[in-house]
Amino acid sequence: MKRITLSIVGLGLMAGAIAQVKKPATAAKAPAAKTANTPGLFKSSNDSASYALGIRVAQNLKQQGFDGMNVNLLQKALSDVLQNKKIVLPEELLDGCINSYVTKVSEAKIESARKAARVFLDANAKKPGVVTLPSGLQYEVMKTGASEEKPSATDRVKCHYHGTLTDGTVFESSVQRGEPVVFAVNGVIQGWQEALQLMTVGSKWRLFVPADLAYGDRSPGPQIPSGATLIFEVELIAIEH
Repeated sequence: MKRITLSIVGLGLMAGAIAQVKKPATAAKAPAAKTANTPGLFKSSNDSASYALGIRVAQNLKQQGFDGMNVNLLQKALSDVLQNKKIVLPEELLDGCINSYVTKVSEAKIESARKAARVFLDANAKKPGVVTLPSGLQYEVMKTGASEEKPSATDRVKCHYHGTLTDGTVFESSVQRGEPVVFAVNGVIQGWQEALQLMTVGSKWRLFVPADLAYGDRSPGPQIPSGATLIFEVELIAIEH
């Protein structure tokens, strides 16, 4: 559960798309049955490669959050550059236009995620057994340990955990790996730090961690969106002395 910063790169899309096209070890002919399904569309290997590359570019654009592009202008730009025509947007403005769009899309996604999180947490707070702390952290006691010992911020602890998004998607789980983890209490996200210092050894809690107590508006990886509320089932196995 280390803090990881994900850099959003809005440039190099074409290079990334081309990189996805794997070069075969030996040349191979396309299956005749597949070619027959598109009569007259592909008249040469150049035609099929052009279409295949277009697919890779489009897939890459969608993955990068560029699925709202004006397709007509995108096609015009491709045509202008590949046919050595004069481009109608100055070169010095290109990166700024791309970065501005990336920022706009990212902010919209974050706001949408935060709005959904508020709805979820408000409803969750009303469920029996759910406790909401002043920080906004919510928890539900699944099991209470026999020990009275609680870790401090500077302790190292051994835990099992299972992390999901609010829709149930699993993004990380020591339970699934079959191996608990050992870490410093003050080395994990804020929501965990707060909860662990309230838990007794042997206890198991379900944590509902708002984005502000997790990764905020940053995405630590492709499996956790920016602004996401995270759910963890955390079992405090031991304090490592």
